[in-house]
Amino acid sequence: MQLTAEKPATGTIRARFNYIVDTGVPPVRYIDWPEMEHQAVPPQYRQYEMTIRNGRPLRDTFSLDVHGFVFADHPTQVTDFTDDAERARVYDPEVQALIRKHSGASKVVVFDHTIRASDEEMQKAENMRPTVKSVHNDYTETSAPRRLREIVGDAEAERRVGKRWAIIQVWRPIRGRVLIDPLAICDGRSIPQKGFIRVERRYRYRTGEVYHIAHNPAHEWYYFPQMERDEALVFKVFDSDAAKPSRFTAHSAFDDPDTPAGAPPRESIETRTFAFFD
Repeated sequence: MQLTAEKPATGTIRARFNYIVDTGVPPVRYIDWPEMEHQAVPPQYRQYEMTIRNGRPLRDTFSLDVHGFVFADHPTQVTDFTDDAERARVYDPEVQALIRKHSGASKVVVFDHTIRASDEEMQKAENMRPTVKSVHNDYTETSAPRRLREIVGDAEAERRVGKRWAIIQVWRPIRGRVLIDPLAICDGRSIPQKGFIRVERRYRYRTGEVYHIAHNPAHEWYYFPQMERDEALVFKVFDSDAAKPSRFTAHSAFDDPDTPAGAPPRESIETRTFAFFD
């Protein structure tokens, strides 16, 4: 049964976030390499309760370059987000247009989609990933240009790195309203230039890196309660221009204290893109 609670118009909530603890030893995870799992160095986390502001009343004040994110109405013509062919045909052009609008990029290349669900049985049945409840940013100063080369090739990457480019993501619900495990995002200007802990993600044929982020009381968190399928959160996870106020964002799913009993599982998609500025 779809719950129909009204969207909160104002106010803040308090919720706990899992922040990484800097142990001095870089964490390492093995993603699709079970025979190497014994060499993993799991990250350690500590929970901190933080204030999260409802961003809906402020939605028109956010800027991708200043805050690191924007919230947008974004109707989609997609009927089934799990259909690879339909995503490529319908959703990729929608995402490209959305990012060009909010970033000013001259070209946008979609290179990855990840579908997540908060329900374990749904994850197994539909091959979805779990929600991520740790404060993180999806790329590092090292892994962002590496990923660019992996996707577009060495020659194109060399041409692009001489100009500004960014990795920009789009996050949205794919079915009903999000009532459980919403996504919170941190104002990029409130993240000091420290506390970025590199976490290696080792696959059989490549190694990725993400930043998990240590706690800082200066962090200013926002969320957009009860997001609908035709709403999207657009945010940067890398910007080659060091002069921009926000080059990264900290983000995380969290346990919302306002989640009603019996809330349906969260189902969402995050889309990763390269944005090029000629």
